[in-house]
Amino acid sequence: MCSRYLVPILGLLLLCASAWGQDSKLNVLYKDPNQPVNIRIKMLMDQMTLEEKIGQMAQIDRRAATPQIMRDYSIGSLLSGGGSVPSEQATAREWMDMVDGFQNGSLSSRLGIPMIYGIDAVHGHNNVYKATIFPHNVGLGATRDKDLVKRIGAATALEARATGIPYVFAPCVAVCRDPRWGRCYESYSEDPKVVQDMTEIISGLQGDIPPNSPKGVPYIGGNTKVAACAKHYVGDGGTTKGINMNNTMTNWHGLLSIHMPPYYNSIIKGVSTIMVSYSSLNGVKMHANRQLVTKFLKGTLKFRGFVISDWQGIDKITNPQHANYTYSVLTGINAGIDMIMVPLNHTEFIDTLTSLVNNNFIPMSRIDDAVRRILRVKFRMGLFENPMADHSLVDQLGSQAHRDLAREAVRKSLVLLKNGENAERPVLPLPRKASKILVAGSHANNLGLQCGGWTITWQGQGGNNHTVGTTIFNGISTAVHPSTEISYSESPNEDFVKSNNFSYAVIVVGEPPYAESAGDNSNLTIPQQGLDTIKNVCGNVKCVVVLVSGRPLVIQPYLNSIDALVAAWLPGTEGNGVADVLFGDYGFTGKLSRTWFKTVDQLPMNVGDSHYDPLFPFGYGLTTKPITRS
Repeated sequence: MCSRYLVPILGLLLLCASAWGQDSKLNVLYKDPNQPVNIRIKMLMDQMTLEEKIGQMAQIDRRAATPQIMRDYSIGSLLSGGGSVPSEQATAREWMDMVDGFQNGSLSSRLGIPMIYGIDAVHGHNNVYKATIFPHNVGLGATRDKDLVKRIGAATALEARATGIPYVFAPCVAVCRDPRWGRCYESYSEDPKVVQDMTEIISGLQGDIPPNSPKGVPYIGGNTKVAACAKHYVGDGGTTKGINMNNTMTNWHGLLSIHMPPYYNSIIKGVSTIMVSYSSLNGVKMHANRQLVTKFLKGTLKFRGFVISDWQGIDKITNPQHANYTYSVLTGINAGIDMIMVPLNHTEFIDTLTSLVNNNFIPMSRIDDAVRRILRVKFRMGLFENPMADHSLVDQLGSQAHRDLAREAVRKSLVLLKNGENAERPVLPLPRKASKILVAGSHANNLGLQCGGWTITWQGQGGNNHTVGTTIFNGISTAVHPSTEISYSESPNEDFVKSNNFSYAVIVVGEPPYAESAGDNSNLTIPQQGLDTIKNVCGNVKCVVVLVSGRPLVIQPYLNSIDALVAAWLPGTEGNGVADVLFGDYGFTGKLSRTWFKTVDQLPMNVGDSHYDPLFPFGYGLTTKPITRS
């Protein structure tokens, strides 16, 4: 009977002896992937100093980091903010080398805890040159296609991994209730049910959570997947007048029925992290809201991943920002935030938090909760076993398969709002063969404008030299018959249009790029250049207007002069998807994920409201059939 237990006991003793032998002061069994995750977490935490624990709670921007800082402070995470890149037009290998350089610093620390590198990949891997840029979420919401967004999630994960990055700050699961908000294009819909459906992107990013997995526990399915981040918790899309970071006024029922539902789905799908919103709820800053972060999210909803702040989010607890940083750290950590996006001054955060713990303002149990959650994500994603970039994935960045997928997404996202004066005389699909056609407008041949904000830089920028893709004009040029003469003019005057006897015109106009507060807009008008183009062209030739925008814009005054109107949202790099549908290779199938208002005076106005009187209602979208070509 004794011999039955002798071999396992000896094996365990030998394993322990081997582990202890590597460092006489460390038990490195936490590096053994055969141990249960909870055991590994406990083994590691039992050996961590307060300084090492607090270091894990800090996330800093790559611009403020060195491998030495990663090692000496045991920094838990790095990020690239919008436009924070290793070099202009950096290659996938250059990204990998940068991430690995920082990771080597982390691995050389006393405990060798790998850092996790995060980035905003909100419509593809959008900070990276040559990455596939998918339509922004407002367009994906118009597809109503859960399988499509799941495939987009999987492609985005591969492209992130192609640069050595295992963590993305996506998806945004805001329910935008007012298009005046500058982040409305990051929201799939004003309807929480549509947003809930679109959380299927998490299964693409992280992998399908196995059956019978414990609720709320993070899941990342291997080295081709990434940790996802549902954001911004909670109510970011409901602020007064759509002002970014403002106050959302709602009762408990409104919160649970409109803004909270996408988080239920995200947690069920095993989302790894959740980012807190800059906004306030009924006057309480979400970064300071212990009731909703600790008691509801972690308690009631049983979320077991880690909660992360937004960029300098705890600084903004006070007004003016950073006015009382000690108070901000105390309030944010006690609210239940686990990882703080510092991002440019880690020493101030670490020193402040250390002092608060040492002076008993923050209990050690709160620090341990945060670190346990951070380590849980790192262990469950296999970061300890595979901390370095996988160079075999480098060719996934901007691959043709991903561009084909983005083109499909563009086709399915387009919403046809008008098609001739009546169904008997439709304008679309357009004939490929015509004597002479006009393509006009500020957005027709401008890759940066059709991608929008969060593309290469934070705010986005116009032009065709910032990344690689196909403009809508390029797509049209390829789609038409070789005998069709194409004339392009960004801003044609009336005389030019009258004198050329065009068969028809395609006008592509819309909003300039923007992100966050810079996009807050109380007027929602098409810029004057675009209106002039519509006026000069549509009064003189049959015209199709393609509107490139992150939200509905004022269009009613011009609708009678427009023969066909297409909402193309912010389609991304694959503008040929627009031409695919304009010329009938595919039919229009998209349905509005947002209500199209008549005037801004109606706002906020959402489906189900008592004063609902839209120009085009939620769910509206004309359809066409593909043309069968011989």
